[in-house]
Amino acid sequence: MQTNSKNFLYYLSRFNMLSNQPVVLFVFAAILSCFLTRILIPILEKQFIDTPNHRSSHAKPTPRGGGLVFVITGSLLHLQMVTGPSRWVPIVCLPLALISFVDDFRSLPAISRYLVQMSTAFGLIALSGKFSSLGLIVLLVIIITAIINFTNFMDGLDGLVAGCGVLLMAATSSWAISGAIFGFLIWNWSPAKIFMGDIGSTFIGAVFAGLLLQGESANEMINTMLLAFPLLADAGVTLIRRFVNRENIFKPHRKHLFQRLHQSGWTHRRVALFYISSVAVLVFVYDFLNSSALIIAILCEFLIAIYLDLKFAAKFK
Repeated sequence: MQTNSKNFLYYLSRFNMLSNQPVVLFVFAAILSCFLTRILIPILEKQFIDTPNHRSSHAKPTPRGGGLVFVITGSLLHLQMVTGPSRWVPIVCLPLALISFVDDFRSLPAISRYLVQMSTAFGLIALSGKFSSLGLIVLLVIIITAIINFTNFMDGLDGLVAGCGVLLMAATSSWAISGAIFGFLIWNWSPAKIFMGDIGSTFIGAVFAGLLLQGESANEMINTMLLAFPLLADAGVTLIRRFVNRENIFKPHRKHLFQRLHQSGWTHRRVALFYISSVAVLVFVYDFLNSSALIIAILCEFLIAIYLDLKFAAKFK
């Protein structure tokens, strides 16, 4: 009995040592998430089905709420393997994920959702321990809630936000959450067997915002945020264009660039790969070059987006 206990402790210590390696942690989280998502699909199919409507980009009823898997597995593994204040970032975001999960099935008032987003933003700012100016805190709350909502807005095609989320979490060294999202992505890739729902998209946006606040300098925080430029710019520019056109910006629509590219004939995979590749390029440039190169890469991607908007995408109006 004593020998068995020693063997167990030995293998447990070995696992803890190996799990500190990013690749091992990523693979373990991915396998666990993939397995649990497969189990969850038939459960969600019984009650939580996303039925296509006039704004949908899919034609087949598909279960939603699958983000529950990577929210739980990613958060627990992140908490276990990461040290310092950043280990608590996903935990601070869990109440938002819970409210979003409820909203996936029972439409909650917009004001209720935004209040929870604001509370999450304040929690993430307090966790960073870097900001005391009231004006700066208010600005950060606006930025964080914008990142949360913009990420949610972009979750409209198979694999798009999940694929970008894998890269953004890896870029912020959250290998557990990155791997957990990748495990989900296997089932979310076109044709998707399951959707992440608001629980997944808002969680990705909130955790990304919380982790970038853990940066050591303002320059690092800004550069990290810019890695999500393909997602944030599409949502932000679309919002501005609709406002200029005097449209009701709170009304649901299908005018994001990713949606209009799909309407023009691009497949889910093609659009998703374009956005994922765009994020991958920015992550690569930031990791291996410098901030100036990152700005140049962003400008190039912005010009490409304008070209696609004018040449290929369905008309905005």
